[in-house]
Amino acid sequence: MSTESTVSPAASRSLNRTRLAQLALLVRRELAGQFLRGRGAWIYPLAFAPMLILLVHTAQDRRHVLDHEMRIFAGIFHFFYVRVAIFFGCVAIFTRSFRGEMLERSLHYLLLAPVRRELLVVGKFLGGVLAATAVFEAGVVACFAVMFGHFPEGSAFVGHGGGLGHLGAYVAITALACLGYGAVFLAVGLIFKNPTLPALVLFGLESWSALLPSLLQRLTVTYYLKPLAPVTLPAEGWAALLTVVVEPTPVWMAVGGLLIFAAVVVALSSVKVRTMQIHYTTD
Repeated sequence: MSTESTVSPAASRSLNRTRLAQLALLVRRELAGQFLRGRGAWIYPLAFAPMLILLVHTAQDRRHVLDHEMRIFAGIFHFFYVRVAIFFGCVAIFTRSFRGEMLERSLHYLLLAPVRRELLVVGKFLGGVLAATAVFEAGVVACFAVMFGHFPEGSAFVGHGGGLGHLGAYVAITALACLGYGAVFLAVGLIFKNPTLPALVLFGLESWSALLPSLLQRLTVTYYLKPLAPVTLPAEGWAALLTVVVEPTPVWMAVGGLLIFAAVVVALSSVKVRTMQIHYTTD
């Protein structure tokens, strides 16, 4: 009895170290798949596409009114990055996390390896989140620098007027968007053989989330990102008439809610992977 009590803690620590090493290896493998093998290469144009618009804008617009520039950047970030670029970037990365390896006929190697399938899901998820976050945050920071670095008032805003706080908020929203969308599309890739239709349905829900009833809005990723925005863009025109106003959510609750949401979806994906069977002839 005493021997078991002395060996068990050491064996437990060894097992934990082994699982952490396996998780790190899976994360590195997923990152290599995105950056080295080009599995998610097309997210780079998505991440840096606004640079062309902003370069034209900075060359043609000579007014350089700070409030106006802040609203322009906020519009680009909310309507392009959050609702389009990050969304479809995560579709490309996470729906292919398992489906891509199945098409490459390499998934069975992972499933036969002495690694818990739950750990496999977490490793692929974390690797995808790190890859998506790195690319899109680089794009956001580059666009922010172009937008506010080309005129004196903008440079002063970045250096002494709270601009770095705005940039930090945009960077945080980007990371949380990658986390939330990543969890959703990891599950979509596991459940559906063809994720195109589910992705389009989710795109519609996320794009027009402000028009949904309050309960359905709370099931979207964009709902949890709005409280973090440093610049609020009011609804205008006919969209303002159809917008369903929901009571603002505290920042801590929005961040916590999105983290819990992602954790639950990844946990459900882990349950799905336990029963996964490989049939290359049909998949």
